[in-house]
Amino acid sequence: MSDEHASPADPGPPSALLAELTHRCPLRCPYCSNPLELERRSGELATADWMRVFDEAVALGIRHVHLSGGEPTARGDIAELIAHARTAGLYTNLITSGVLMNEGRLDGLIDAGLDHLQLSIQDIDAEGADRIAGLEGAHVRKLELARQVKQRGIGFTVNAVIHRHNIHNLERMIDFAVEMDAGRLEVAHVQYYGWALKNRAALIPTRAALDETTRIVSEAAERLKGRLAFDYVVPDYYARYPKPCMGGWARTGLNVTPSGKVLPCHAAETIAGLDFDNVRDRSLAEIWSSSPAFLAFRGTGWMEEPCRNCERREVDWGGCRCQAFAFTGRATATDPACSLSALHAEMVEIAERESAATSPDFAYRQF
Repeated sequence: MSDEHASPADPGPPSALLAELTHRCPLRCPYCSNPLELERRSGELATADWMRVFDEAVALGIRHVHLSGGEPTARGDIAELIAHARTAGLYTNLITSGVLMNEGRLDGLIDAGLDHLQLSIQDIDAEGADRIAGLEGAHVRKLELARQVKQRGIGFTVNAVIHRHNIHNLERMIDFAVEMDAGRLEVAHVQYYGWALKNRAALIPTRAALDETTRIVSEAAERLKGRLAFDYVVPDYYARYPKPCMGGWARTGLNVTPSGKVLPCHAAETIAGLDFDNVRDRSLAEIWSSSPAFLAFRGTGWMEEPCRNCERREVDWGGCRCQAFAFTGRATATDPACSLSALHAEMVEIAERESAATSPDFAYRQF
């Protein structure tokens, strides 16, 4: 589609690959980013397939691979995959719940070439954390892994997913990250897709709680500058403008699902009508440059008003296509997180109403 505001068709190589190795996971978090229809083990890519994907990623210009899931250590070949990724020239980051790890296995992954480990925590109190994770004893295992990582001195990030059931403990989560010598703390409010959208009424915080979180993070980031870096992700429901989701559709990174589908973002399959190519059939380079699903919303040529002539069109790149589709049934519609959307007031009203009501029970992630 031609347009005077269209960005170049080729945004350059992606910066990172999110390799979703499996959907298997012992945790049942109600905000899991995996799709509602989970991929079973029988559909997962084989070891050799993932190795080829890593080689193709390097040839495409990618230098970072984030090994995710589900729980990536549920795969018995995880050390082999890390070793191959490292040999291929990729910086390896393992995104893990930690509950399947022990000291020997951690050392094995480090010996294989693991550069960085990102550990998720559900809360700072064991009772609350285990309730959110849906697995008794999970938090104790996470604490032990954090201590082991601290002793070994590899790159370490703590990921704290924030919602109404743990938001009051944020300051203690920050203290935990400092105590464990983490280099980075990701304070990520739940993003409402998939399982999180299914559980939105149970998870969404009040605006006042969000504002307090923002204050705490801002003050801590200043106080701990040079010691702990912060990534802070807020929920769209209280925003004035949408965030530039993934740096713009198909502009900065790509995901490969357990079965080999290649997506511009982890939630892209929620958009009906898009067909996603598979690494079993096409190379990453071909998919990145010419897949119809990747080209669908890349740049600005697809935009409708008010996005088409908005001065922020190459700032937020139209916001989130998945969110637009979820609210309107049209992926080209204005993201309702934007104050210029006709549905923005409805989004805010939903957030305020649900956050003020009693939290319903979790619908836990499950096959």
